[in-house]
Amino acid sequence: MKTKFIINPIAGTGKQIDITNQIKRLIDKNKFNFDLDFTQRPNHATELSELAIKENYELVVAIGGDGTVSECAKALIGSETALSVIPCGSGNGFAYHFKINRKIEDAIVQLNNNQIKYIDSCSVNHFPFINVSGIGFDAHIANLFASTKKRGFLSYIKLTIRELSYKAREYEIQYNDIYRKTKAFAIVFANTSQYGNDARIAPNAITNDGLIDFVIVKKFPNWKIPFFVLDVLRGRTHLNKNVEILKLKELNIKTDNKTIHLDGEVKKVNSPINIKISDKKLKIFVP
Repeated sequence: MKTKFIINPIAGTGKQIDITNQIKRLIDKNKFNFDLDFTQRPNHATELSELAIKENYELVVAIGGDGTVSECAKALIGSETALSVIPCGSGNGFAYHFKINRKIEDAIVQLNNNQIKYIDSCSVNHFPFINVSGIGFDAHIANLFASTKKRGFLSYIKLTIRELSYKAREYEIQYNDIYRKTKAFAIVFANTSQYGNDARIAPNAITNDGLIDFVIVKKFPNWKIPFFVLDVLRGRTHLNKNVEILKLKELNIKTDNKTIHLDGEVKKVNSPINIKISDKKLKIFVP
């Protein structure tokens, strides 16, 4: 299999520092004819993935976090080049959803026995995403996290705790000829189940069912926050009384809040915001 490893050298906390030697030592050379590229700037992984398609690579392996995975996926959606992941980021939600091993060495060995599958891709105002995106509190945190110097899960948790005074906002939503208003801390658009580190915001999300799990986190008092967090970490978000989950092909949101995140990448978009399943599939190579 003609394979391109695309490595983000600054993802997460630097677990990939010896990745070249690890790949050469552990990959099955009878199955993979491979080479490696390192990203040098934002969106470089997208450019490298586009080039891989033109050069007839059968597989792109993203080595980094969800941001690197998302950059590669943007180019690969709808193509015949598959995507796989060796997780090296702060959250690794996409990789962990598919039960890719957390240790780099184990993930490389696991790659030798992966299989081809197809999953849904989604879009927000025509911008693609494949993992978990949203508006509200999680987009607010993603915006702040993007400018922090310290990476890693602990840094993310500290930032989240610091921002717990975030106020719920009003959103007007429309789906299936239903129009309603809701006051929410966040509306999450989930193709996979988790943000990362087993924080499962949409525990029952299925990546090939043709539906997005829209998780509406309703306004609730601060004293309930620890219970909500525990439910997310235990994979019980769908059972929390302050959460509503709608499984839909499409949702429209009217709001004065222009900040969203797409797989953790912050963007400004204009209202109304249209979130929907794409008719283009993403070919993946996973356990």
